[in-house]
Amino acid sequence: MSRAKKLPTWRLRERFAAGLSAMYAREVPAYSTLLEVSAQVNREYAARNRDTARLGSLSRVSAERHGAIRVGTPAELNAVADLFSAFGMVPVGYYDLRDAASPVPVMSTAFRPVDAQELARNPFRVFTSMLALRDPRFFDTDLRARVQTFLQRRQLFDPELIARAQMIAADQGCDADEADDFVGRAVAAFALSREPIEKSWYEELSKVSAVAADIAGVGSTHINHLTPRVLDIDELYRRMAARGITMIDTIQGPPRWEGPQVLLRQTSFRALAEPRRFRDDDGRISEGTLRVRFGEVEARGVALTPKGRERYEAAMAAPDPSTVWGRYFPRTDDEMAAQGLAYYRGGDAAKPVVYEDFLPASAAGIFRSNLDRDAETGAEADDSGYSVEWMAQAIGRHIHDPYALYEAQEAIA
Repeated sequence: MSRAKKLPTWRLRERFAAGLSAMYAREVPAYSTLLEVSAQVNREYAARNRDTARLGSLSRVSAERHGAIRVGTPAELNAVADLFSAFGMVPVGYYDLRDAASPVPVMSTAFRPVDAQELARNPFRVFTSMLALRDPRFFDTDLRARVQTFLQRRQLFDPELIARAQMIAADQGCDADEADDFVGRAVAAFALSREPIEKSWYEELSKVSAVAADIAGVGSTHINHLTPRVLDIDELYRRMAARGITMIDTIQGPPRWEGPQVLLRQTSFRALAEPRRFRDDDGRISEGTLRVRFGEVEARGVALTPKGRERYEAAMAAPDPSTVWGRYFPRTDDEMAAQGLAYYRGGDAAKPVVYEDFLPASAAGIFRSNLDRDAETGAEADDSGYSVEWMAQAIGRHIHDPYALYEAQEAIA
């Protein structure tokens, strides 16, 4: 393969993120409004604040996205891992949303770059959830068997696409002449299907969870949301609402305050009713709507150490975290670094390590805010055996520990 004609994985990742964003904008027009407002807020914030680049350049922040998809089985998750490997994205972190305040019957990981230089070039991430089918609190024996049968019949990805992704990952890039075709096929794999949905089956799964129905009630997967990054999420929230976009009730994550922003703050506009076709039991096709996709936006802060994370959890346990935040966190990066609460490159408080991952409670909260009702859970004991070790074995891949990655970044001067 000619080195001059070879596109590295980060270039492919850049095209993949842009392609998904363009497709999602066509499918969910309000997403275009979200991108427009995000860009306005970022430009104005950067003009007012000289230290904007401390958490990433404006060009990086403006291009930054994270997507979210949902799959049903370990085999499907393994195929996703193969596909994303062609874009230099590997599994990082393990998120169990089943025991959140608003339980969701999934476990998740995030596929993203892990090298600091790769993150700077293009930090695209995809939060990927797998249905917790073995958990008896959500699925009894009969329903589990029927869901398994349904999932075994479908094929989310063309085997040829996955085989090509494996080759590109091994070569760490591909010929420029084939890049557009490969990326285009990868993007198309996450388009919203227009095939009719079996109405009674979807409704049965919806009684367990709307997320379960979105995963196992349809014959394909799709982008559930695509998230830009914004430098002032409170201002974005106000502007979106002023444009008549219905936002969820709160901004998830840590409160706004005058000290260093930490971890991740997220909000979204409410899931919109999208037209879908349904097949009734008698075979007739009818028109209807579903509310499963929404427009999320995020603001990222400095990554916390395990000590800092303990303080975060303690502060967030308060009825109103904003009233106690100053008891747990100092107001300057110098103090944060001195107390070992957050990661800074080379120990320099002027160089915070950006939090690149996700918060289980916030993810569950965003999901719940866009559903009409909570998942229904039984009183059975959870004997599913799900864990980060189980997931790693199921997909045959090491799942990176975020803390280890942040420690490695901290060692960089």
